[in-house]
Amino acid sequence: MPRIMVTTEVRPSQGEPTVLLDEQVHSVHLSTRHASTQLIERIAWAIVDAEHAEAKGADKPVLARDRAPARPRAIGGRRTQRLAA
Repeated sequence: MPRIMVTTEVRPSQGEPTVLLDEQVHSVHLSTRHASTQLIERIAWAIVDAEHAEAKGADKPVLARDRAPARPRAIGGRRTQRLAA
């Protein structure tokens, strides 16, 4: 099955990478604007989380879902609410 994975970069001093997103995907995830927007939003959160984890050099990153809720973001001209994990 197709998968999307977002991990931190592997550095010899830190051992294994931290996996921030590991999601099985299907064509239905791209079938509508709403579904594809949600997929892109999850990928974006994982990328931001990975950047924060790498910047801090922490073993346990502060995940976007653990931070204070962000205000709604405009994506594709529409405002979207962040969904609970």
